Amino acid sequence: MSTNEQYDFIAIGDTVTDAFISIKQASVYAEHDQDGDGTVDQELCFINGAKIPYESVTIIPAVGNAANAAVAAARLGLRSAFVSDVGEDDHGKEILATLVKQGVDTRFVRAHAGMQSNYHYVLMHNAERTILIKHERYPYKLADVGSPKWLYFSSVGEDSLAYHEEIAAYLASHPDVKLAFQPGTFQIKMGKDALKELYARTEAFFSNVEEARIILKTNEPKPENLPKMMSALGPKISVITDGPKGAYAYDDYSGKTYFMPPYPDPKPPVSRTGAGDACSSTITVALALGLPLTTALQWGPINSMNVVQHVGAQTGLLPRVELEKYLAERPENYIAQEIAV
Repeated sequence: MSTNEQYDFIAIGDTVTDAFISIKQASVYAEHDQDGDGTVDQELCFINGAKIPYESVTIIPAVGNAANAAVAAARLGLRSAFVSDVGEDDHGKEILATLVKQGVDTRFVRAHAGMQSNYHYVLMHNAERTILIKHERYPYKLADVGSPKWLYFSSVGEDSLAYHEEIAAYLASHPDVKLAFQPGTFQIKMGKDALKELYARTEAFFSNVEEARIILKTNEPKPENLPKMMSALGPKISVITDGPKGAYAYDDYSGKTYFMPPYPDPKPPVSRTGAGDACSSTITVALALGLPLTTALQWGPINSMNVVQHVGAQTGLLPRVELEKYLAERPENYIAQEIAV
């Protein structure tokens, strides 16, 4: 077995440093459906030109959908690596050092001279957050990752269609590698047609309800119908999360649809940042370990529950022994329930 073939889980996607800015002096009010996804949007409002006091700032390097997944996999005991791009700057060096400390192999992360690393600002107001994002335009290229058991592909920058095509070609030549796909903002905007080869090759797909409606170009009002609609694009398993209401999943192997309730919060959430990443990556890890989908669906919300009790997407990610302890103490109704759709 070569070095490149020893991984259980390789995550691909951008990484970023998040600056969490906690703000109390702001107002929130409901507006109309601005993005056409069927939900009423809320606006976070400040007085333009004013000096707005903030409570605190917390800097967390090496986050982002794929980075969070790589760390979740490492904490749960998988041999985890990360494919990404950073600048050859202080933030990039800190990102690499942080990932190594978390047990993630960084040999496939490229540092680019003369470029900056991604840096985002997260405005926290109560448990919700608004993220100011900027993705640097890296010259994406897939590293020689060998034949891991699973690839986990998520958010990358806007000018990356050729990168997606390169990854699709890699998957076509490596039929034993399973793909988990959690599309990010720009991948959702690309649409299902531009990424049809990836959708067709996906083993496990993850998104929230609003994202699924955008991808499918549908106003389907019942979230329980969305997973099967998504699997019509190719994914063998489609998991659609509905925030604190729970999640729905369709298993194309059995033709069954499931509802998974949330794991009860021990106290009100501190920050919801990273909850979706924790759920998606943890379900993927459970599948990679050979567990059935019904058990994998129980794993995911437990990690989400613990992540939202902390600031930052990775702080609350659990090691396997602690996750299994929560699972052993679960309420009786915390099971994946088969539903008719």
